[in-house]
Amino acid sequence: ARALYARHDVRDIARSDADAINLSRTQDFIAAVIEDAKFHHLKTVCFVTGVPGAGKTLAGLNIATQRSESHADEHATFLSGNGPLVDVLREALTRDQSARTGRSKKHVERDVRAFIQNIHHFRDDYAGSATVPSEHVVVFDEAQRAWTRAQASKFMQAKRGMADFDMSEPDFLLSVMDRHPDWCTVVCLIGGGQEINTGEAGLSEWMAAIRARFPHWRVYASAQIVQPDYDLNHDARHFIQQAQVTLSDDLHLGVSMRSFRAETLSGFVAHLLNGEAEAARTAFAQLTAYPIVITRDLNAARRWLRRKARGTERYGLVASSGAYRLKPEGLHVKASIEPANWFLNDREDVRSSWYLEDVATEFDVQGLELDWVGVCWDADYRYSDDGWQHHKFAGTKWRNVNDAFAQLYLKNAYRVILTRARQGMVIFVPKGDVDDPTRPPGFYDATYAFLKACGLQDL
Repeated sequence: ARALYARHDVRDIARSDADAINLSRTQDFIAAVIEDAKFHHLKTVCFVTGVPGAGKTLAGLNIATQRSESHADEHATFLSGNGPLVDVLREALTRDQSARTGRSKKHVERDVRAFIQNIHHFRDDYAGSATVPSEHVVVFDEAQRAWTRAQASKFMQAKRGMADFDMSEPDFLLSVMDRHPDWCTVVCLIGGGQEINTGEAGLSEWMAAIRARFPHWRVYASAQIVQPDYDLNHDARHFIQQAQVTLSDDLHLGVSMRSFRAETLSGFVAHLLNGEAEAARTAFAQLTAYPIVITRDLNAARRWLRRKARGTERYGLVASSGAYRLKPEGLHVKASIEPANWFLNDREDVRSSWYLEDVATEFDVQGLELDWVGVCWDADYRYSDDGWQHHKFAGTKWRNVNDAFAQLYLKNAYRVILTRARQGMVIFVPKGDVDDPTRPPGFYDATYAFLKACGLQDL
């Protein structure tokens, strides 16, 4: 983000080996869609998909910076509903620009805030107003996390006093951009298998809004949206076959840049979370340059992280937001971190990830990354002879999670924390305590054994 904002080309900072699906191909496709919309006075929307770490956010930032620099009249803006991501990006850009230009942080921050916005604040600014937005090009990061009609209406009615608000966020956001009398382009970056919050609309809600209210918009979508990870419903699958929609492989980012040494990492994690030990073991065997180790000793995990990191390489501890019984290990997931401090502050700051004291959850780290990660595994997602079991700690005991959506969110929480590391990770599975009924060894031993069956070796 700092490099792009300082006017470096994405090609200077992205991987470019011949085997990788080039980011520039996706960006060139989107640029062509924008130019066509501008020239022919059209309204268009692009749906970009990608595996975790493939560079969707990087592509979105690059589109926004390029359009802002060379097409000042378009006022391109990068929007995200991911609060921690917005906070970290804004703070990183503000610190960097202030140091680079000598301007005060306060003045720099004003420009940065206009360029990177929280999608919910953008919504609030235009709700109850007929103002035509200044932005002709908007990039929605993690667009699958936009709110459903029920969630958006409930919030706007209760928190904003708008009793007549009755739209999903995709519906409303498209209606705001539709106010332009001439043209606009909306770029939606879609992550598959990453829904971790109730009330998230998913890709089908975007398609439903376009089908119902915006038949004059042209739709360009990744050909991969038919895959199970993107969870298209029947109506959406029918809609994408219409002439209004163009499917293209150029709108899919299929190779992870985050795990630049581990092209099969996402496949390995998927097999692991699906309980497929043999398939996971096969995928793990291909991770020759991406170390993943396992330990029952948290301090040993900390030592491994410190030993592995070189120079400015960053490391930190992550856990699921439901990992309440890591507290006896000194890890308090309820004690919220400040993402900007955790991700950006230096080694001497106790609030930073370097200190290996504060643990970040899936909500803090989704869309962000570290070089080396310590994944701390609790009994909320535990393995048994019947496969993965879903639990939630409430009051004084663990309770079964039976709701299908809640089970999916828990599984995806572990998917997120297992895909945060660029270079490698250590997984810490506690030993438990025979004297603590909330942490008996049996809650953890089977998980440890399964991870070993997936090919992981002890530290």
